[in-house]
Amino acid sequence: MNRILLIGGGGREDAIGRRIVDGGETLYCVSKNLNPSLARISRDYRVMDELSYEKIVQYAIEMKIDLMFVGPDPVLETPLVDLASKSGILVPSPSMAAARIETSKEYMRSFVERNGISGNIFSRIFTNGRDAAEFIRSSAMEFAIKPIGLTGGKGVRVMGVQINSREEAAAYAAEVAARDGKVLLEERISGEEFSLQVFSDGRNVSPMPLAQDYKRALEGDNGPNTGGMGSITGADHGLPFITPACRDSALSIIRSVVHHMNLEGNPFRGIMYGQFMQVDGTPKIVEINARFADPEGINVLYLLEENLPDILFRIAESSLGNYTRFLRKATTLKYIVPKGYGNSPQPGSLDIDLANMPEDLQIYYASVSGSPEKVQMTSSRALAVISRSDTIESASDRVEENLWRVKGNYYVRHDIGSREFIKAKLR
Repeated sequence: MNRILLIGGGGREDAIGRRIVDGGETLYCVSKNLNPSLARISRDYRVMDELSYEKIVQYAIEMKIDLMFVGPDPVLETPLVDLASKSGILVPSPSMAAARIETSKEYMRSFVERNGISGNIFSRIFTNGRDAAEFIRSSAMEFAIKPIGLTGGKGVRVMGVQINSREEAAAYAAEVAARDGKVLLEERISGEEFSLQVFSDGRNVSPMPLAQDYKRALEGDNGPNTGGMGSITGADHGLPFITPACRDSALSIIRSVVHHMNLEGNPFRGIMYGQFMQVDGTPKIVEINARFADPEGINVLYLLEENLPDILFRIAESSLGNYTRFLRKATTLKYIVPKGYGNSPQPGSLDIDLANMPEDLQIYYASVSGSPEKVQMTSSRALAVISRSDTIESASDRVEENLWRVKGNYYVRHDIGSREFIKAKLR
């Protein structure tokens, strides 16, 4: 029995941790919060700063850890993976240099451009806020305005969506440049977004089912951006509003990214996920990320037919292969969050009834504390309720039918995966 150390304590990590234990391995956990679900299944659990990489490696050596897996993206921006690897621990997560494909939008765009990888869009980086503002004022193009580094899904503002005027866009670009020293302007594109996650051992790529995430806080995709209010996957591993050709092209883009990173002597080992937008039937790159998505990672882990620890060891040992099996089922996930999440959250407590849980339903624990039956929310996401079924819509119904299990003052987007919402997308 191997000892596996998981870094992180959110809903995504709860899903990963359960699959590690289901795979017959011994789980250890380090996170900034005491996740009640992970605490219940871990041999040992340490609450510490997830960015304290030297302390984490010291703990891993002390616990005689065989393999370490990193969940949250900010941790990948530290030397943790490199230091753990040098200490003889297997790590199926990207090195600090390889993780730049996510942690630096500047690196990602320049990498895609210099290697001639399809799906790129117009982008430009400014180090002077006044220059960025003037470029926006003088251009006929609309832009997505992005910080260079990690934003947790909340730092990007798009003209015509979160920004209502060109002058407001110019002011925000100048603000980001003044704060961070740089700002990225990207052409605003319109279409259906989707996520394609893959396992990669640096050479081989094994794809997972397509997923779609819903970042906007309110029903009908309104309100402020969040870390993600829920997500869906289709039973055929595609999505009804994404063409098979677009999906295949997106996978080719991911394969090309992995191939060229290896050619540049910077191999990517771990989970890569591309966030794409279908524009006129072809995929455009919104972002490339270096870990399981949250919440989309929970959806695909709930469908995974194979032993997750085996896959992680094969990634770390560069012997992955290029095919992984998933159940032919659809999933719908809805996050339970505090009232006011996205603007002024009002965290309270939740009571959870876990008695006689259906086989096709799971509740994963995110930024909460307490016990599996009673948790205290923070200002972030609390519980992920997910179901799998023959269709996205019936999985959504199943989640709705079981929301009675969670009692307290909370908010959830009921429309995610609903018949009306899917029909509107198909129109």
